[in-house]
Formats: sequence, structure tokens, C-alpha cells
Amino acid sequence: MQEHHLEVKRTARYFTLGELNESTQNVWFVLHGYGQLAQFFIRKFDVLNDGQTFVVAPEALSRFYLEGVSGRVGASWMTKEERAHEISDYIFYLNHLYDTLLEGRDVSKLTINLLAFSQGNATLLRWLNNDHVRCDRLLIWAGFFGNGVADVIEPSKLATVPTTLVYGLQDEYLVQIDTKKYEEDIRMAIPHLEVVTFDGRHTVDSAILHQLVKG
Repeated sequence: MQEHHLEVKRTARYFTLGELNESTQNVWFVLHGYGQLAQFFIRKFDVLNDGQTFVVAPEALSRFYLEGVSGRVGASWMTKEERAHEISDYIFYLNHLYDTLLEGRDVSKLTINLLAFSQGNATLLRWLNNDHVRCDRLLIWAGFFGNGVADVIEPSKLATVPTTLVYGLQDEYLVQIDTKKYEEDIRMAIPHLEVVTFDGRHTVDSAILHQLVKG
């Protein structure tokens, strides 16, 4: 038996909030977590829709039934199977989306914000490590890096990027680990890391997001 690979055309889906026009000052690329769909995830960001903000929620390329063989559907950025190819594919996809949306615009006049939730965090940092996208602010929301941040991005690339770690104190995944060590491990790679916690579970809390962004 011989294994082979063939590049094929795929149609990716993404959702947006707000308008990208002359009034736009802030652009947010927000990456969902495992088993989510972008159309529902982006609703969390309606609190940012102020007439000057454009939010983009790409959807992962692999979809599956969440229970059995029918019913609700979710998406995943990758699995351990064909790992290197899946990473390459989604980085190509995200770069193409970034270029398509911002083509012909003076990006220097925009603040580019990146946020990821749960599984989306490793995807986001690998994308940022690719050196294609600019990042003026980074939000790591309930992200976990089993092999450390340095496994997905060269830490020096975040040295000048304001970075915030956000997670809920009742997060059903993080309560199973030592959260103090969890923070310390991420701070080892990102010394200037700001940590914000809230009284909630494994979710993007819209009220906390609004406080973080609007102050």
C-alpha cells in the first residue's frame, strides 16, 4: 500500500458583522472552538457592532455530526490525522480570506484584532506564526496549549503584541487542571500577558468581551 496526496479545491464559509468601509477603524478575526459553527459563534460579537468595527468569523473546513449520524453539526480546525496537511490547508485558507477582505485597503489605518476560542487558539497562533497577518491585539480565550505556546508560535513574534488570556472560573475543561500553572506556562512564552477571569463556564461571555474592548 502506498499513501498519496492530492490538492483539491474547497469552498470555505465565513460570516461577518458590520461593514468594511471608510468608517471602519477596527477589524476582528475571530476563530471558533471545536464543534462550533461560525454562524452561531459570531453572534457573541454583536456587542462590538458599533458602526466602526468589522468582525470576521471563518468556519473550519471539516464538519461533522455532533451526535451520531444526524442532527446538529459542528466544525473542527484539525485532528491528529494528516496533521501537517490540515495545518497547511487552514493557514492557506485564512491567508486567502485576509487578503480577499483587505485587498486595496490601507491596512495601516485599521486596528487588526485577533481572537480565538478554545481549539481555535492553536489555529490562530499558527496562522500568526506564518507572518502573513498583522496583529495589533491578541485575545486568547480559554486556550490550552498542551505542548506549550512555543509549539505553535515563535514567542518572540508576540513580544510587542498586547495579549490577553481570558477564561471562566467554572470552565469545565480548565477546572480539571492547575489554573495557576496554566497561566504561568503561557506567561513563560508571553511575559507581558494580561489575565482576565470571569465567573462563567467554557464560553465567550459577551459582557466580558464588551468590557475588555470598550473599557
